[in-house]
Amino acid sequence: MRLAGLVLPLVTLAFAVASPSAADAQGRFARLRGRVVDAQTKAPVAQARVVIAATGRYVLTDSLGAFDVRDIPSGVIRFWFTADGYPRAQVVLAFAAGEVMTQDFELDADAAADTTDRRRRVQELPVEEVVAEPSRGVRYEDFERRMRTGRGHYITRQQIEAAGYNTLQDAARVLRGVTVECAGARSCSIRMVRAPQGCYPLYVVDGREDQFFGPYVAIRDIEGMEIYTGASDVPGEFAGSGAMCGVVVIWTRNGPTPTKAPARKP
Repeated sequence: MRLAGLVLPLVTLAFAVASPSAADAQGRFARLRGRVVDAQTKAPVAQARVVIAATGRYVLTDSLGAFDVRDIPSGVIRFWFTADGYPRAQVVLAFAAGEVMTQDFELDADAAADTTDRRRRVQELPVEEVVAEPSRGVRYEDFERRMRTGRGHYITRQQIEAAGYNTLQDAARVLRGVTVECAGARSCSIRMVRAPQGCYPLYVVDGREDQFFGPYVAIRDIEGMEIYTGASDVPGEFAGSGAMCGVVVIWTRNGPTPTKAPARKP
């Protein structure tokens, strides 16, 4: 139901809460994702800012108007929506710990002004429940961001436990474009099928290159693993001459939060 043209007090800007998906009982943070579209044309609004008002942290919508705000604290949260050609708009939503909410919004360039503070209204579209794995936390933001691109192979802790892998080589050998070479029962190495004989991948553990420890990380310590089988698949943060034979990126369960991408050799 559209409410365009009505002048509403600020309190009416709180809308119904979307039904949460199955959330991790241990999760402390919530997540909001959806699309921003034009109220009249229904066209996506690209490069709109979705801002958490209390902190100023924001994300930009992509070319399809889609956005994904992560690590939202539980409770009642106010969001600002800003985009070129539209008045600033706001919405207030309530989140439970670990909740993943999908909510689409319309921005109306002709919306009536709220005379109390000159702020503008955001209209909600119908709610759609999301069934998705909750965020693993701030440490794994880059891992989850790259996993959404579908570029490369990704193995999560849940998959490791479900399959009962005993080593990281066991987890890797089932992937397309990956082979495992063994010189003995206890000496096996990952190699990419496209790599020359004797050319082994670069290992990055918790954001740092580690050719010594990387191939021997205990499978029980791995929260997530990324495998890129050739230089053309490797993301920019890991690209360089060392990535010619592929890259294995390992995120451990208790490692430090990386502050920057690993330094690459020219």
